[in-house]
Amino acid sequence: MILDIYKDALEYSAKDWKTLVILGVICLFSFLLLPAFLITGYNYRVINTAVHGIINGRDPLPDFDDLIEMFVDGVKVVIVQMLYLIVPMIIFLVFAIVAGQLTGVASNALMLIGCLITLIVGVAACLMSQMGICHMAYNDGAFSKAFAISEIKEVIDEIGWFECLVTYIGLIIIILVISFVVTALIGLIFMAFGISGAVLGADPSSVFVLGALVNSAVTMFIVGPYLSIFAARSMGLLYTMQI
Repeated sequence: MILDIYKDALEYSAKDWKTLVILGVICLFSFLLLPAFLITGYNYRVINTAVHGIINGRDPLPDFDDLIEMFVDGVKVVIVQMLYLIVPMIIFLVFAIVAGQLTGVASNALMLIGCLITLIVGVAACLMSQMGICHMAYNDGAFSKAFAISEIKEVIDEIGWFECLVTYIGLIIIILVISFVVTALIGLIFMAFGISGAVLGADPSSVFVLGALVNSAVTMFIVGPYLSIFAARSMGLLYTMQI
């Protein structure tokens, strides 16, 4: 099941490269904050398509239309994510405050325990928030459904907590591996060009700068949007496993 979800999401995310470029252009201006909500809103549409679809279906990528609705959806998703992270943040702050009152080994040990507990609770909160967003999408965008804890827990119970955690953690690992591999390959290619140029007596610094720019462009306009769609599709399909 898990591998089928990954396979579907990896293929789905590459259906339309024009969409990836559009998302990349929007991402370029995300420092203005407003475009960032459009990206989040688009990923929500991907989730919405997934929760009403099936694995290995023929779902198309969502259209870029009704930008106001997409922006509002993005705001709703960000609010959901932030609210779910309040608990792990409070836990971390409590441990940090208490550890600050201690000294030496006791302080370090307490802070380490606090970090571990925060990490565990944080992963659970992130999983709950993602499933909450999926639950909201499945219920026609009803914001309250993102916080229907009993219903969301029931969904996760039906899928299986182990399967959900493995899928979510595996998703993070895949994203990190793909990002690293693409960045490393481009870096190695331009490093080879730079070394070759240096052997021939040319200044390799311009080649390395160009490599860094190409790496940034590929990450922003292709890899980043591809992985964001991949993550959204994967979580949406995971949600359908209980239906």
